Amino acid sequence: MQPLIKNLDSLFNLFLKSNCPLCQRPTSQEFCQDCARQLQKSHLANPNLFWQKPLPVFAWGTYGGTLKSAIAAMKYANQPQIARPLGQWLGEAWLLHSPVSEQKVLVVPIPLHASRQKDRGYNQAALIAQSFCETTGLKLKQNGLKRLQATEAQHSLSASERAKNLSEAFGIGQDFRRCPEVPILLVDDIYTTGATAISAMQTLNQAGVSVLGLAATALTFKGEKRKVIHS
Repeated sequence: MQPLIKNLDSLFNLFLKSNCPLCQRPTSQEFCQDCARQLQKSHLANPNLFWQKPLPVFAWGTYGGTLKSAIAAMKYANQPQIARPLGQWLGEAWLLHSPVSEQKVLVVPIPLHASRQKDRGYNQAALIAQSFCETTGLKLKQNGLKRLQATEAQHSLSASERAKNLSEAFGIGQDFRRCPEVPILLVDDIYTTGATAISAMQTLNQAGVSVLGLAATALTFKGEKRKVIHS
């Protein structure tokens, strides 16, 4: 009977396997072991490196290489399952290196405009935030913010164009009809110039809501920032 059970287990595991979204090797996890190892190379030893005003940023990794490919696949290749490990890793880093002592923190993902979310089928920041909260135990307010404008894609714009593109892009969502008494931690997939998160923070601040900062899966490094991270 034992060999039969063993063979059934092997067959069951075979059906459970899917292909790694980055290399197409069979895997029972979101990533194969090799791609998971490559992703871990992007992990920042000090996620608090840029936890400073005007917008404190807590980041799991550097935006490039395999991590850049994973985020692109998540957003543009219909691979929403990638958000689960990214959110988990961000949450584990937060538990180890949290720059704040507040126990009561509400987590709010950066929203997509309804039309863009309908096209994509999901908001990757919300999926990351959900996994982040499952890992940390923090409370998720998925609709704390809403996107009022279907803004132009940010990656093709300069820093000043990003800020202009995002002016008045956000509004207070249905979860915050009453002003929360605890601070907010924003969550997004990538931090580049900060224009998106700053616009979201200003919207919350104007409504009387305190914002701790932003937790992001990946942070881009340019110029002096890159010198700091590699020094």
